[in-house]
Amino acid sequence: MSKAKLWIGVFLSALWLTGCGNHDTSGDGQNTAKEGNITAESRKTQESQDRVEEPAEYVEAGPAVTELESGFSTVRFDGDDRFEAFLKQGGAASDREVLQFLTGTMLGSAEGLSFEGEAFGCSTISVENTDGGYYFGRNFDWNRCDAMMVVSHPSDGYASFSTVNVDFIRQGTGFASHFLSDEVLTVAALYAPLDGMNEKGLCVSVNMIQDTDTISQDTGKPDITTTTAVRLLLNKAAFVDEAVELLEQYDFHASMGYMIHLAIADSTGKSVAVEYVDNEMNVIETPILTNFYLVEGEKNGVGTSQSHARFEILEQTLKEQPAMDNWQVRDALSSVSKGNFGEFESTEWSVVFDQDALTAEYYHREDYSKSYAFALFNS
Repeated sequence: MSKAKLWIGVFLSALWLTGCGNHDTSGDGQNTAKEGNITAESRKTQESQDRVEEPAEYVEAGPAVTELESGFSTVRFDGDDRFEAFLKQGGAASDREVLQFLTGTMLGSAEGLSFEGEAFGCSTISVENTDGGYYFGRNFDWNRCDAMMVVSHPSDGYASFSTVNVDFIRQGTGFASHFLSDEVLTVAALYAPLDGMNEKGLCVSVNMIQDTDTISQDTGKPDITTTTAVRLLLNKAAFVDEAVELLEQYDFHASMGYMIHLAIADSTGKSVAVEYVDNEMNVIETPILTNFYLVEGEKNGVGTSQSHARFEILEQTLKEQPAMDNWQVRDALSSVSKGNFGEFESTEWSVVFDQDALTAEYYHREDYSKSYAFALFNS
């Protein structure tokens, strides 16, 4: 691959804050679910849908980007993702620095490549599998976008699934997916995951919080950004405790200063939220995470009212069904998808990760009658 000079302009748009919950900025941000006005009947949207309970047909990802339907594609990476080299050279404190590293190591000529982003909402749930083991479910809520599921088998790290909003990867003023080669797009996607599961059953999700505070640690440790933190955990962590220990070894930097927290769950059923307050990391055990702080103290509850509504819906579902099959997890995700709230956004993807079988089942744009299933290792 050529090593032509890459001019990089990296930024995350201020619009990043517009998509978490229902954008309630009144008061101190501590909103209640009552404003969501979600009834028990509207929560059970699955009852009005045709349940698909036949075994899903599995899709095998290959080295070329393959479009499964409009707005959803898949690709497989095998080889050296250079992530160990990225960490050894000190990581990166910004998306610009991430791309500067990729320019000198993996990317060819891709002038004007940048990472940009707009706001997204999200919901996650960790639940026991009725057949043993655990599931991790995740909704990604945003405007219509191109999503890509990446199967990564690095030479130095755990194999993993991860999901990328390809619209966050741009070239010049256009979407990179329209211009870049499959090889360049795949490499960039490896460093821009928003959720995923690795071969040890460890799952990670980035969830946003609407807050004016940020994360910018400066203790002299190597640096990590939001998406490279996800890659770090997918490549190197087997359990929640290991994931937390890894994060403690780096100074975390939230892209463009916008607040996030991480949902992390492992194959033993341990599930936590990792939140940063005043640049201090906090770990809270919870099976559910949406878009408001769970940490005790003055930040507790800060976030959008809709994120409280979604949390309460999932909390009630988990109380009624402490163990679920994969279709029940799908239905739980459907119950908090954006179509239930009458907003302009949509749930662009829902995914059910089976942390024992190491499979992923994706539903695209709230069509819960059709799924795409993937196995991390082909039998």
